[in-house]
Amino acid sequence: MTGFEIFWPMVAHVLLVFVLYALLSFRRVGLVRAGKVQVSQFRENRDEPTESLVVRNSIANQFELPVLFHVCCVLLYITEADNIVSLGLAWLFIASRYLHAFVHVTSNRIRYRRPLFMAGVATLGGMWIWLSVWMAMS
Repeated sequence: MTGFEIFWPMVAHVLLVFVLYALLSFRRVGLVRAGKVQVSQFRENRDEPTESLVVRNSIANQFELPVLFHVCCVLLYITEADNIVSLGLAWLFIASRYLHAFVHVTSNRIRYRRPLFMAGVATLGGMWIWLSVWMAMS
């Protein structure tokens, strides 16, 4: 390992956030052009249509649990616990975020979203446990 691998899952998450912002813009512009909403409705987002609301909510979700992910990745790097185990867990977490976001902005079915979210929670919990064990053993 070169020493920077733990940052690639972080970059992948940032890419997801930018893709979601682009999708939000695309959907909002489409709604305005279709005459379904007026631009002023987005000023305070009180009456946002479902088509764009699910994307906005998915973006908000990327700044909740993933904050703990980014902190953990930095701590894994600082403590030199960024090895194949932590890297594997980090990529699993990111995969869960991509899948969760995909379901969120398409079907938005809780039946599929919840297990993906819980998989991310469990994976992130594993990362924090790995970090804790690593620090305790060092």
